[in-house]
Amino acid sequence: THRAGAKAPSGAAAALRLAVVILLTLALLWMVLGLYRAGQPLVAIGVMAFGFTALMVYGTATSVAWRYLFPGVAGMLLFVAFPLVYTVQIGFTNYSSANLLEFERARDFLLAQTTAEEARVFDVTLHADGASHRLLLSSRQGAGKLVTPALALRGAATAQVIPLQPAGTAPALGEPVALRDVIALRDSLMPLRLQGPDAALLRYAGLREFAPLEPLWTAAADGALTQTATGKLYTPNRSSGYFENAEGERVSPGFKVSIGLANYNRMLFDPDFRGPFVSIFIWTVLFAGLTVVFAGGLGLTLAVLLNWEALPRRTLYRTLLFLPYAVPGFISILVFKGLFNQNFGEINGILHALFGVRPAWFADPLLAKAMLLIVNTWLGFPYFMILCTGLIKAIPADLYEASAIVGAKPLDNFFKITVPLILKPLTPLLISAFAFNFNNFVLISLLTDGRPDFLNTKLPAGTTDILVSYTYRIAFTDAGQNFGLAAAISTIIFALVAVMALLQLKATQKAQGKG
Repeated sequence: THRAGAKAPSGAAAALRLAVVILLTLALLWMVLGLYRAGQPLVAIGVMAFGFTALMVYGTATSVAWRYLFPGVAGMLLFVAFPLVYTVQIGFTNYSSANLLEFERARDFLLAQTTAEEARVFDVTLHADGASHRLLLSSRQGAGKLVTPALALRGAATAQVIPLQPAGTAPALGEPVALRDVIALRDSLMPLRLQGPDAALLRYAGLREFAPLEPLWTAAADGALTQTATGKLYTPNRSSGYFENAEGERVSPGFKVSIGLANYNRMLFDPDFRGPFVSIFIWTVLFAGLTVVFAGGLGLTLAVLLNWEALPRRTLYRTLLFLPYAVPGFISILVFKGLFNQNFGEINGILHALFGVRPAWFADPLLAKAMLLIVNTWLGFPYFMILCTGLIKAIPADLYEASAIVGAKPLDNFFKITVPLILKPLTPLLISAFAFNFNNFVLISLLTDGRPDFLNTKLPAGTTDILVSYTYRIAFTDAGQNFGLAAAISTIIFALVAVMALLQLKATQKAQGKG
């Protein structure tokens, strides 16, 4: 609704506004039609819905509030809801590096594959003939040379059938043109069909070759393919996403199909996959939980010590202890990676000088996990120290004065006054820190990259991997780029983090006295 007293637009302004809306509508329809013709119907529907909604909000007399809300709602749907729904959808498919294409594109790719008989390949050189060019073909079997008429290659990109004639009947040819010039004319050479004396059509087989190209596959009924060399029939298997013959042999590339809950069943019921997955899940929970315990405990202890007014140079200590949080995390992680180097690191140098040992921090799974916890505690304790310092300042001083009157000791004050009073407001932040470290990909990737790996597993998995780094390895590195399985794991991670977010919300409401 318009504000009270607002003036209605004049006739000229209303006409101009209507004209702009009509032009934008026509442009939107043209874009949607182009996307649909390009084979993107879902994208076309999405663009049409977004565009018409924007036109309704900004081009008609709708509520002013919607004009401010629309960008935020549209951004949330585009950058939050859509990636989430798309990821969940991929989790129900076999989408991977071997099954990237849709069925029709995979079939067309196979039908486009050709082979050349080596005995009938001709070596080709390109010769200038004024503004035109001639191709000189030399048989590798010594059957003579053939030449084309003068061809206007530049700008010619249509398929042409060119008759060949013996080289002796053509004018003398000059020197062959340079390879860079052949490359520049490649788009014009590829459509050519050269017809020799035996009526065989020679096609472009490389920068320096023409040959009769035979298709490796021919189309059969119901989308099936026949292998030209063997005559075997390969039918599309809609369950596996591959063309398969009667013996079960598969042809790559495969195609993308829906496989239902197969990825989730694999996580739960495949023993070879479930073992590493369960171990990684348990380590993820322990890693996040122990990091919160160690970093939170150290931060709280230091906050209490720095709150002691009799401690000299408290400000200097607080500044120095805050530095690990001020330095960019990836720099600190890489520094620690050098410090923990088994042969040249300062940490092993000190341990060797004192105890004569050089622990294999990156080769032993237990030591690697301990190293991760040490580094993550170092990176996280300043955050908790600052939080706890502020919360301690909010505790009434008369409570400590009363405890001193009754003769309470410092540990009694810590466990009976300080901890109970700061734990309630600190709980939501502890849950938030747990959720952050549950997905702490940067630390794992930069420090250990998930290694050392488990042995004898179907998919590469590291003993120090957490769920998010394990998912990354499955999706993008050394596990065949199995996007469907990675999406299924990502969906589980999202569900777990969503539960943590709900717990954090409940804890925050309780801390504020609303729950």
